[in-house]
Amino acid sequence: MKVAICLGTLGTGSLKKDIQRCLAIGVQGLQLRVVDTELDPKELTGSGREEFADYIESFGFEVPSLWGALGGFADPASMDERMNRTRAMLDLCVELRCPLLCVEPGAAPENGTQAYSEFTGALRDLANYALERDVRLAVTTGRDSAERLAQVLADVKSEGARVNYDPAALVARGHDPLSGFGGLSRAIAHVQARDAVRGSILEPGEEVSLTKGDSGIEALLQMLNDVGYTAFLSVATERDADLAAIAVESVTWLKKQDGVDP
Repeated sequence: MKVAICLGTLGTGSLKKDIQRCLAIGVQGLQLRVVDTELDPKELTGSGREEFADYIESFGFEVPSLWGALGGFADPASMDERMNRTRAMLDLCVELRCPLLCVEPGAAPENGTQAYSEFTGALRDLANYALERDVRLAVTTGRDSAERLAQVLADVKSEGARVNYDPAALVARGHDPLSGFGGLSRAIAHVQARDAVRGSILEPGEEVSLTKGDSGIEALLQMLNDVGYTAFLSVATERDADLAAIAVESVTWLKKQDGVDP
């Protein structure tokens, strides 16, 4: 397994400063936030995309994923806009030489309803769009349990759909971040290295430093090793604290774990 940092996590306010700090920290990859940033497809021109991809590669970094959460696909009123923006971000994956777009699907509607059919249909359309471009759409765990997400993916029925496993998002909403792992393990293409204290759907738990919460990150890493996961663990945090210090602490800890590249 390799370690990445989500740009914006370091709190510099500058992509280039973030990249310089990532060099000093010694990670192998950069996860890029693209919604309402200077990397948003609405802002980044064609030539700018190529230049930025070359700039990242010049430092030897990989880009394991783009983070493109728009708030889910369960609201019919905003569906068309979110679908179009997500397609644009999948196109951006191709241009930035990135294999994966991580999205938040939102809570799945009740099975058997028209809303559920539209929800899974939207994810299927986006996953197939990704597949046609030789990239993948990674739905992020959290709003629903891992078991529920596995059922959704079974109904989506697309090889373009993958999973971005976020144990902090699961435990923060009261889900067990480990019990449903097996049902998703073969679809996991990316992991968010985050932690949180246990909460509920109505009162989500707060994010905390890695290993200080209830996500069972040590057990999760062992489970990832057991299934042969070799892709990225991306450190990300949104805490209002010393973001850079938290990121360095997380990277340092991860690199000491079995199966993680030092």
